[in-house]
Amino acid sequence: MAQISGAQIRSVLLEVVEEFSALGPGYFQSNVILRETVKRLALPRDAAAQHALLTFWGDLFRHGHLSWGHDIDNPDPPFCHLTTQGQETLRQFSRDPANPAGYLEYVKSISSLNAVAMAYIEEALATYNASCFKATAVMVGTAAESVVLEIRDAIVGRLGTLTRPVPNGLNDWRVKRVLAAIESELAKYAARMPPELRTEFEAYWPAFTQQIRAIRNDAGHPTSIAPVTPESVHGALLIFPEVARLGGRLVDWVTNEMP
Repeated sequence: MAQISGAQIRSVLLEVVEEFSALGPGYFQSNVILRETVKRLALPRDAAAQHALLTFWGDLFRHGHLSWGHDIDNPDPPFCHLTTQGQETLRQFSRDPANPAGYLEYVKSISSLNAVAMAYIEEALATYNASCFKATAVMVGTAAESVVLEIRDAIVGRLGTLTRPVPNGLNDWRVKRVLAAIESELAKYAARMPPELRTEFEAYWPAFTQQIRAIRNDAGHPTSIAPVTPESVHGALLIFPEVARLGGRLVDWVTNEMP
């Protein structure tokens, strides 16, 4: 039997919590939720696996997502309830990387991701949920680079239409120089971008260069046994949809409006 990752346990546990929270106190009890999670995961009768599930369950209380008791008449375990923070967490879970289908649906809803970037981000989600975090770092970084190259191609095409010279950096084979050239070129026209696009460009462009690309380089050119962390990879995946949305909006603006 394939090893069940921590991300899988957390994902299924949250699914059960979300589902059973709407079914009333008869279902929203610790023993009912945990047994259903074990069933869905086909979790073996193995102390380590069950301890992992109990740890994630305990984390929901420690982090303030769940609290004991249903009401004053049923204030103690096994009854529990979602806190306001827990309700917000479940709303966000629909697009968390631990839920690949929801994450991809969210990406598709806010961007028109090119086929290459989509293929890499799908593999990034697969490796993330298999706890292969170094592989995830490379995959999400490559997906983001594909978005950047799409912006580069749009700028080169627009400059050709306007019969203007193309800066050397845009055609460089090194992505670092392409990034710098794109930023330099777009900065010339930032004041003429729609205010919302300009705000997104200023907020999320550094997210690519400083977060996603940084962990991709750390994974690809390691200097330690653990060059990236689960937290940094999770952060990169959370940022990626905004990078993808920004990329699509920049391509549209460059192609049709860049002066």
